[in-house]
Amino acid sequence: MATPLTLYNTLTRKKEAFTPITPGKVGMYSCGPTVYSEAHIGNLRAFVFADTLKRVLTYNGFDVMHVINITDVGHLTSDADEGEDKMEKGAKRDGVSVWDIAKRYTDAFMRDSRALNIIEPKVWCKATDHIKEQIEQVKILEEKGFTYQTEDGIYFDTSKLDDYGKLARLKVDKLQEGARVDMGGKKHKTDFALWKFSPKDEKRAMEWDSPWGKGFPGWHIECSAMSTKYLGKHFDIHTGGMDLIPVHHTNEIAQSESAWQKPWVNYWLHNEFLVNDKGKMAKSAGEFLTLHSLLEKGYDALDYRYFLLTGNYRQQLMFSWEAMDSAKQSRARLLNIIEELPEQQEQSGGERAVELMESYKNEFLNAVNDDLNTPTALATLWNALRDKRLGKKEELALVKSFDHVLGLGLLDKQKLDIPQEILDLAEQRERARRSKDFALSDKLRDEIKAKGYQINDQKEGWKIKKV
Repeated sequence: MATPLTLYNTLTRKKEAFTPITPGKVGMYSCGPTVYSEAHIGNLRAFVFADTLKRVLTYNGFDVMHVINITDVGHLTSDADEGEDKMEKGAKRDGVSVWDIAKRYTDAFMRDSRALNIIEPKVWCKATDHIKEQIEQVKILEEKGFTYQTEDGIYFDTSKLDDYGKLARLKVDKLQEGARVDMGGKKHKTDFALWKFSPKDEKRAMEWDSPWGKGFPGWHIECSAMSTKYLGKHFDIHTGGMDLIPVHHTNEIAQSESAWQKPWVNYWLHNEFLVNDKGKMAKSAGEFLTLHSLLEKGYDALDYRYFLLTGNYRQQLMFSWEAMDSAKQSRARLLNIIEELPEQQEQSGGERAVELMESYKNEFLNAVNDDLNTPTALATLWNALRDKRLGKKEELALVKSFDHVLGLGLLDKQKLDIPQEILDLAEQRERARRSKDFALSDKLRDEIKAKGYQINDQKEGWKIKKV
């Protein structure tokens, strides 16, 4: 008998049985990339984790409405609302416009996501496409008395909340006592910007008119406004990396619950860092590994996904080339075993094998339902493939079932034979279809067909084949 799905909720610091707000449906928001440079492999761990969570929810029969944002404005180089906008900094670094930077690294992130077999969310939402919604939420907070104005922007007054910092268990009074920073016009160290004014002596590449003057949104208000637009004022799950807990997610909760005057998100899930012998992988260090770096060294993107699945998402994972070699070899052995199965899929092991198959399915479901225990889930797959009591037909059925969660493409060989150009067109068409741009969707379908391929829409996405 399979156990119910339990998830570790950062808000309560314990595992909890998952119960959605609406039976059978899940609203899920994941903090997406800030597209000022290429994502490093530590960043990508957060998205493989969110994808695994979504796959487990789907495996349990839930209909998941997943939203991921693209931060293309407002994320300053310091979480304390100081420094340069990361997008503007990236544009200066690369010598192109900020809009070109946003497109370049959004496209790069999409390519990495496809390579890692990450299922696209129902909604991609860009901060620059939702300025109106962000301004509206700031206005609501202003009307309710949670804001004040300084020389450089509109700030949220955290002293208005008794439970500010509850997600991170912050001791706000201790933070205030030890504050030795330039407060500028801020009243309290923990106050944060909702809207920043453009510098008076320069014109920003990205700025908008607002009731308070020309400027741009704060980083935190973006996620609150966009998640609420697509998931409502109360939804099920919010995900992100551990580094987002003390500032970004803490501030999201403060401004959202103050605006809507009720609980905002029921379950907060966070993945731990990817580390190496020098510590946490971070862009700020100046040197970091990208997925392309791994490909150049002869690894497949799914070797990296396999490596991530060997660790628990809530534990730090040590990256090394030896660990990558082990993941590559394990995945290669797995594929070699599975490659032989389709030729013998009619060879059932009989009634006893069918019973064993159901037992393995329960074992796998128990593992992933125990807060996404992917190491045990992988072990279950290996044990099943080594079990001589199972027929090849049962083994193939288990591989197909388990890979819905693992996402290792164990039976999906089509992408090896389809040119990347065609795959890119198919992904563009899928995004157009989801945004109801049917004219563009039809145009891209015809373009794919003209190049000798046929695309078929299915419930779980699309399939493509040569014609």
